[in-house]
Amino acid sequence: MTAKLQKKTKNILSSVVVGFSLALTGPAMANDHALESAIKGDHRSDKEKARDQYRHPKETLEFFGFRPDMTVVEISPGGGWYTKILAPALKDKGTYIAAHFDPESDVNYYKRSLAAFSENFVEKKETYGNFKMTVFNPPKKVAVAEPGTADMVLTFRNVHNWYMGGGEEGLNAAFKGFYDALKPGGVLGVVEHRLPKNRDQEENKQSGYMRQDLVVSYAEKAGFKLVGESDVNANPNDTADHPYGVWTLPPSLRLKEKDQEKYLKIGESDRMTLKFVKPAKK
Repeated sequence: MTAKLQKKTKNILSSVVVGFSLALTGPAMANDHALESAIKGDHRSDKEKARDQYRHPKETLEFFGFRPDMTVVEISPGGGWYTKILAPALKDKGTYIAAHFDPESDVNYYKRSLAAFSENFVEKKETYGNFKMTVFNPPKKVAVAEPGTADMVLTFRNVHNWYMGGGEEGLNAAFKGFYDALKPGGVLGVVEHRLPKNRDQEENKQSGYMRQDLVVSYAEKAGFKLVGESDVNANPNDTADHPYGVWTLPPSLRLKEKDQEKYLKIGESDRMTLKFVKPAKK
């Protein structure tokens, strides 16, 4: 465990603190090597690696308890920024499942994104392995893995999409789908743009930001227990009140040249990083 992560991470359960304080030996060393190799690999572009300073992939995945022998589901991987880290790290000993857009959707963007993902990842087995693909389209299609088979479900900056697209119905269905996919004791890792707690969520519905207490409430409603939260992806410079919401900031920079230096200085959005567990059966 890195000193940076130990400094920033607040764990809610003492057992989590104990687990994180263990030395990196044996399997932990192998885990560290698998992640390092995937993160530093030549298959990732310089532009993608430049985002590491904001997204902290190694520290984030270590916080969630990622291991290279797990079955891991990534929700809505989009263009595959995290796929380029997860799939290679899991290739030899684990299983990577991409819960991507619905191929039966009438939305052209979804079709293009899915086709590009297939071309860039599915067909490159030497780098990414024979990973699986499932469909995620809440509220109707949320069976992201066979029930009770996943060790970990990860979602990076997606919760606002379910809220914007389907409101409470979409959120409830999504978290229920994750719960069903996980084994008892399995982990749900959530990274999401954070709206300050004193802001009205409905008034900021189209901003891309979500209040952390609301995200926690939806996860707990599905049956999850919050066991840890980390500031590893926090950004105190982000005021979360920009003209085009999170898309005002990099990497989108929706305003283009206008005030670009200002938003580049802020960096990517302030983000919550939450670790939930599906309770083990008694």
